[in-house]
Amino acid sequence: MNHGIFEKNSLILLIGILIVVSIGGIVQIAPLFMLSSTIEKVEGMRPYSPLEQAGRDIYIREGCYNCHSQMIRSLRDEVERYGHYSLAAESMYDHPFQWSSKRTGPDLARIGGKYSDAWHTDHMREPKSVVPASIMPAYPHLEKTPLDYSNIQEKLKTLQFIGVPYTDEMIAKAAADVEAQINPDTKAATELVARYPKAQVRNSTGNLPATASSRPNLMPSSPIFRCSVRSSTSRSSTPAVRTCAEEESP
Repeated sequence: MNHGIFEKNSLILLIGILIVVSIGGIVQIAPLFMLSSTIEKVEGMRPYSPLEQAGRDIYIREGCYNCHSQMIRSLRDEVERYGHYSLAAESMYDHPFQWSSKRTGPDLARIGGKYSDAWHTDHMREPKSVVPASIMPAYPHLEKTPLDYSNIQEKLKTLQFIGVPYTDEMIAKAAADVEAQINPDTKAATELVARYPKAQVRNSTGNLPATASSRPNLMPSSPIFRCSVRSSTSRSSTPAVRTCAEEESP
């Protein structure tokens, strides 16, 4: 074949490149439109509770995803250290999702309950106090900044609009559910767990339980705020845990 016509005419070369790239793109993308879903269904997945969603928003706001993006690593040493690798279905309600092609810190999908609440609190205040070799910056300001959840209903409405299966009841009780998740042994907490099965309900900040007349001082450094935990079933039938915390392993 004579390549001279392409080598001597940049416009023809450009057109040829566009044609080849277009054909390759169609071959890869077109079959996806014939599938009802490209995500494998996993039993037990649910949307984030309002408090979990608020924690995830701060995770994104603080740039934690720059080092802790949720990257699949099915290597034996990582599976033994952190647990089963992440599944796409576990992020099916994440907007925006945090998958990437690189990760500096550990994937946080399986280590939400690996350490105590006290460890997490110290780690957020000063990472080097618990992991001397850590290069993670400190986040002491989170402990002193109350959570503003005045717009949590609007956030859930937006997520419902783009396909996250929040019900109208979930949206109506969003603000109340934020408070309920840090007030165990209450009727509101029981109703919360009914809406969001296996949601972690506890007050790990040491604050007194919130009342209707006393707005809770919800600190982003609280582990219950940082970790959104939910159960699913992985391909190996091993319980999987999803977390929104910023953690490191020694």
